[in-house]
Amino acid sequence: MKKLTLSIGLVAAILSAKAQDTTCTYFTGKEVYEFDYQMDTILYSVEFKLGGEFQVNNIGRFYEIPVEYGDVLCLHLSDNKNKVRKVITTFFDGTTKQQILDSGNDVYYTPKGTVNVSVGKSRNIILSK
Repeated sequence: MKKLTLSIGLVAAILSAKAQDTTCTYFTGKEVYEFDYQMDTILYSVEFKLGGEFQVNNIGRFYEIPVEYGDVLCLHLSDNKNKVRKVITTFFDGTTKQQILDSGNDVYYTPKGTVNVSVGKSRNIILSK
């Protein structure tokens, strides 16, 4: 009986060690909300204003979102208009991937190996090229 209890405890510890965490960032117009994906709790919100004093993650013209290695970022772009956002994904080996994503009301998930995501300001489709 002790071996069974020990085995179950060991398996539970191994499974929880490999579990990935999911964070979510919600962009709506000029507001950015960071919230816990599991608990549906808003951690904080900031105004996406270039050079704004309240934006803690502003570097240049992008909103920076650090991602822990092995975690997943749920990126919800909800401008409710036909607009696009430039998104730059940085991987653990230093490579980057640039994408122009629709920001009408779409959800994107980061691939494995992502360590940073930079999200640009929403732009009209014609001006983004």
